[in-house]
Amino acid sequence: MTPPPELRTPEGLSLRPWRPSDAPAVLRAFTPAETARQAGRPVTNRAEALEWIAERDAARTAGTGYAWAVVRDGAALGCVAVTAVNHVHDTGWISYWTTEAARGAGVAAAGVRALARWAFDDLGLYRLELGHRTNNPASCAVARRAGFAAEGIERGKLRYGDTRYDVERHARLAADSVNIG
Repeated sequence: MTPPPELRTPEGLSLRPWRPSDAPAVLRAFTPAETARQAGRPVTNRAEALEWIAERDAARTAGTGYAWAVVRDGAALGCVAVTAVNHVHDTGWISYWTTEAARGAGVAAAGVRALARWAFDDLGLYRLELGHRTNNPASCAVARRAGFAAEGIERGKLRYGDTRYDVERHARLAADSVNIG
C-alpha cells in the first residue's frame, strides 16, 4: 500500500511524510520533557532528529506505521501517526503531538481526523485506538474532538521514572456515525 504524498484537512492543514528539512521542528517538539517521553529515546540534536525521521520513513516503507507531519504554510507543527498496523484484525494505534507554538490551535485534532479518514478508507482498517495519561486533559480533548470514544482506564500502564500513570483508552471504529457523511 503506497500512501498518497499528502492529505488535506478542511482546516487548511496538510499531512505529508516527514522530511530531513523538518529536523528543527522535531528538535523543538522534543525539547519539553513531556513530549520527549513520547520519542522513546533522546532527540537532543540534529543527528538524533534525522534518525527519528528516518525511522518514520522505514516504518512507512515496511507498511507497519505511517507518521505524517502536520503542516501549515510549509512549517511542520506536529505529528499524527497510525502505527502497530495489524491487517489480520484491521487495527492501528494512533498517536499525536504538536510543537508548543501549535498547542491549543486544533492542529492535532484536525490531523487525527484526516488520518482516521485515510486509515479507514485507504488503509482498510476497522478499529483505531489511542491512549493518554489520565492527568493529560488536553490529549483527552484532542481524542474526543477527533471522534474517539472513551472506553476505559488502564491502571498503572505507563511508568516515567518512579511514577506510574493510569491511561484512558479511546477508540474509533470505521462503522461509527462520526465517519458517515
